[in-house]
Amino acid sequence: MIKITKFGGSSVANAEQFKKVKNIIQADPARRFVVISAAGKAGDDKNKITDLLYLCNAHVEYHVDYMSVFEMIRERFFRIKKDLGLSTPIEEELEKLSRDLPGISVDELVSRGEYFTSRMMADYLGFPFVDAKDVIRFNYDGSVNFEETEKKLNVAMLKYERFVIPGFYGSMPDGSIRVMSRGGSDITGSILAKCLKADIYENWTDVSGFMMADPRIVKDPKQIEKITYAELRELSYMGASVLHEDAVFPVKEANIPINVLNTNKPEDKGTIILDTIEPSDRDPRVTGIAGRKGFAAFALYKQHMADDAGFLARALNVFVKLGITVEHMPSGIDSVSFVVREKETANRVYDVIAALREELKPDDVKFMGDISLIAVVGRNMATRPGTSGKIFTSLGADKVNVKIIIQSFDEINILVGVATEDFERAIKAIYHSFD
Repeated sequence: MIKITKFGGSSVANAEQFKKVKNIIQADPARRFVVISAAGKAGDDKNKITDLLYLCNAHVEYHVDYMSVFEMIRERFFRIKKDLGLSTPIEEELEKLSRDLPGISVDELVSRGEYFTSRMMADYLGFPFVDAKDVIRFNYDGSVNFEETEKKLNVAMLKYERFVIPGFYGSMPDGSIRVMSRGGSDITGSILAKCLKADIYENWTDVSGFMMADPRIVKDPKQIEKITYAELRELSYMGASVLHEDAVFPVKEANIPINVLNTNKPEDKGTIILDTIEPSDRDPRVTGIAGRKGFAAFALYKQHMADDAGFLARALNVFVKLGITVEHMPSGIDSVSFVVREKETANRVYDVIAALREELKPDDVKFMGDISLIAVVGRNMATRPGTSGKIFTSLGADKVNVKIIIQSFDEINILVGVATEDFERAIKAIYHSFD
């Protein structure tokens, strides 16, 4: 069996966390290939190494001395090395980085957090170190070159029985370093899982998987034991983010399960993410509830709108020209609403309304701001009647007025829009109707 194990920044923030990682790796011989993030926050260490590296770059751009910030980075790595008695010769490399910093790309600079953290983890585990720039290949458009990456990873696997690799970065065709978006180490883990044909991808972080609702809103929400990739995408879009959403695609294509686990509580089962899950009467009707604030809606009214084949296309084109993304589009026979991010319409509401009136000649246009969207997600909702009734009954009982209702065709997701002042109350009401 092959397990890809990825450890997030909080899991490698200091020497104590390194020890936890080693215990986890040694507990299972299948954990042969280890992906490491840059050291994050933990205990007295209030700064993420990646944030400090980005700050160094900002100092360079504004012609401000960066050495005080760089010393914080150097001190963090030296402390971990000393506390663990490591032999990794990082002193000279850090000194060279401090001198070269003004002349290197921002991608190369911020990738050094993963690079140095992984070097020390490889030393501590007694594993070979494989640099991500030598095996993770990007195309010129920034997409992953899976064919080339798989070849190089398989060469590394044949050469080494086990190894540690930094997450977050790879190299372009010209050899220059390119980083992924923040949280990109999750993606590196999924790339390895796909290319090395792993049996499972373990993503170790500081939480025991996904909760049914945000614990900052609902006290002690139930843990989600199993979730499909489709459900995860819906919840992640609405802010329930434990895993980088782009980490799903490589493993989904290869049907490799992801297990989200807690480095600080390795005995917890965590959450398993699968492509499909066989239905069971024991499965909950609702998998998870998540929400996001900051939406607005423009509602258009026009008689016989449904008979105008080009109406919606022309309306959408108005938003395209104004650079506003339409997130959702609930409609009726003579009306349609365009749900957008409120920040994209800041100080532009009247411009949008004027453009809609000019282009479409509607009977009326209304604007509604300060909306929050709540997603009720569950693969079992479609087969169990009464889900919508429970949602709206619970909201009505709590005197929450529903402003928008959107349901996907496959019935995996029911979205409700409420006034932002009712946001947390609405989530609690929905959660407790299904707990």
